[in-house]
Amino acid sequence: MTISRRWVSALLIGAALALPASARADEVRVMISGGFSAAYKQLVPQFERATGHKVSTAYGPSMGTTENAIPVRLNRGEPVDVLIMVGEALTGLTEQGKADKASRVDLARSPIGVAVRAGAPKPEISTVDALRTALLNAKSVAYSDSASGVYVENELFKRLGIEEQMKGKARMIPAEPVAAVVARGEAELGFQQISELLPVAGVDVVGPIPESVQKITIFSAGISSKAGSPKAGAELIAFLASPQAAPVISKTGLDPIAHPAAK
Repeated sequence: MTISRRWVSALLIGAALALPASARADEVRVMISGGFSAAYKQLVPQFERATGHKVSTAYGPSMGTTENAIPVRLNRGEPVDVLIMVGEALTGLTEQGKADKASRVDLARSPIGVAVRAGAPKPEISTVDALRTALLNAKSVAYSDSASGVYVENELFKRLGIEEQMKGKARMIPAEPVAAVVARGEAELGFQQISELLPVAGVDVVGPIPESVQKITIFSAGISSKAGSPKAGAELIAFLASPQAAPVISKTGLDPIAHPAAK
């Protein structure tokens, strides 16, 4: 079923929240990556109470080849109605015919941040020179196997002119939050989206990397091309993109993307 942009836009007014629980309650099956998960976990109970729908969730990275990665789940044929993931990765799925392009809604912007083990000294990272020095001084560095980590590995180190120096002490972490590795003391510095660093106990978030070398990740949602409950799925997306959801999204380290009301 193809969901028109006009219909999705109309839902973004907040009608899904204003209406009483649906006469017919549906199950909405969701696959979601880590960056939007903290906000999502707080918002889903509100959506279920407002609509009567029930949401079941599978978690995994937006990209990569680990067992729980969303593309791998889809290739296994796992059922899903809504995909919430890095926008670039969702674009790839729409190009493969696995998601409905017209249903896509961008939900939030997410900056890359740095974390250290709780109680450890926080390095200065507010300027490019300071970030470079912090990386050179660190004994070990970890970064994710999703969008932020791909940028760190393929672009950030090169832009800082320290690609060679980072070899041997910087590594990509598959299928686990980078902050968990830092909390165990297995990496001195951890790089990931701030929204993924904040929920993990045992680390302190130093802050975002400087704007001139920052890469903002867009988290987006869309309807699976094989959705069994596309209308209820679109209601969930509309709720997550609504003004009512914005304060929760902001508290989890994300910048919610405002959507104009449909006319």
